[in-house]
Amino acid sequence: MSEIIQTIEKQIKNNKTIIYIKGTPENPMCGFSAQAIHILNELKINYAYVDVLENQDIRQNLPKYSKWPTFPQLFHKEKLIGGADIISELHKNNKLLTTLSK
Repeated sequence: MSEIIQTIEKQIKNNKTIIYIKGTPENPMCGFSAQAIHILNELKINYAYVDVLENQDIRQNLPKYSKWPTFPQLFHKEKLIGGADIISELHKNNKLLTTLSK
């Protein structure tokens, strides 16, 4: 197993909720990342984040690991929740907070 995959697995395992985004929560660098962060902050979810623009190895390998092609990617308890569209849909249906509270 490659070192970068081990790093990704460790990040996902060591953080109850983690989101891989372009940019930072204070300065998202794409609209989808901004949308996802806005929702997590609105719900007062505690989360870790990784800026994939700052780590090209993670940016290139996470989609292979998660089988999800785009960013952001939200994980909770080591399970992929999804990207901005799924985060928004769960939020709209009042299911995101329930999902992330388990």
